[in-house]
Amino acid sequence: MKKLSTETLLVHDGKKAHSKGAVVPPIYQNSLFTMESWDDVDKTFDDRINNYIYTRGNNPSVRIVEEKLAQIAGGDSAKLFASGMGAISASILSCIEKGSHIITVKNIYGPANNLLQTYFKPKFDIEITYVSGTDVNEFEDALQENTSLIYLESPSSVILSLQDIEAIGRLAKSNGIKTVIDNTWASPIFQKPLSLGVDLEIHSCSKYIGGHSDVVAGVVIGSKNDIDNLFTREFELFGAKVAPFEAWLLLRSLRTLKIRMEQHQKSALAIAQFLEKHPKIEKVNYPGLKSFPQYELGQKQMSGYSGLMSFQLKTNNLDEIKKFFNGLSLFQIGVSWGGHESLIYAPAISYLKELSKEQFEGMGISLGDMRISIGLESPEDLIKDLDYNLSNIS
Repeated sequence: MKKLSTETLLVHDGKKAHSKGAVVPPIYQNSLFTMESWDDVDKTFDDRINNYIYTRGNNPSVRIVEEKLAQIAGGDSAKLFASGMGAISASILSCIEKGSHIITVKNIYGPANNLLQTYFKPKFDIEITYVSGTDVNEFEDALQENTSLIYLESPSSVILSLQDIEAIGRLAKSNGIKTVIDNTWASPIFQKPLSLGVDLEIHSCSKYIGGHSDVVAGVVIGSKNDIDNLFTREFELFGAKVAPFEAWLLLRSLRTLKIRMEQHQKSALAIAQFLEKHPKIEKVNYPGLKSFPQYELGQKQMSGYSGLMSFQLKTNNLDEIKKFFNGLSLFQIGVSWGGHESLIYAPAISYLKELSKEQFEGMGISLGDMRISIGLESPEDLIKDLDYNLSNIS
């Protein structure tokens, strides 16, 4: 049979996963797997990466999801983690050693930046160089003899700036440097960084892959060699495994991932176009808009756009900002995104707690910056909610 389409891969779990004709694979909610004999145990431990011994290592429910995610991302292997931060931590650890140098973009996920600055930097004497990421020459100029990792997030957090993934991948490979990308925003449906030369691709499965705001998980996808190495060290030894039931929920969600992403994109584009024309809005950050400064790069390396965007209110009056923020009825207030429901968050709230004043200002974020995640509601209803509350601020 010829190579299957993404839609088909997402729906079909393979007959090997089924029990007694069940259309949905069972949940293997067990902690260990028993064996028949001494020799059986001995043989199993010779290849613990591929065998079932203990659920901290492998579990059939988890393995089904890992194989499916690897397929749709274009990787050889994948490893699920208990959270997106578990996946981020393991990926970075697998690429660095004491005294390493990391190049990354300024607007990466806040907790990932905290991990670099407050944990890896002092504990492992890590050097970190931050770049805007919009010009590949920034990465080349930042290279040092001890550079071991280029860490990307495209689009980046809050301002949604893009990096030229293919050009950076070529630069890294020519210098023997590993590349890791947080690809959560675009999902494996709309962006394929591994095909552009990235070594490891990360997703917070709590976002679009889960899609229902009921799972916390993460995944790392890459070559068999890279994932096998990560399995025996950063995954198995640190113990950040995902539970079988959560993996089963992810499997449920993957069946509708493509159609959900298409709806998120359709609704988000309509809302972004509304916002960019509104007199109370200073600017809108959404790569799907033709007015977005890097629109052409987005067209080159993404096949679509998700439901997450940010915009800046024209006011910096905190009372007016809070009035708008608190007044929305369909946008719930929450720190995550990528679920079925629409959410709003003001990045300044947490960034001002996590970063110094200088770091905050360096990210180009203001009090009036709002981040919204467009869910699966009617876009017309969401636009009415936004319009009504924007009209109430001076």
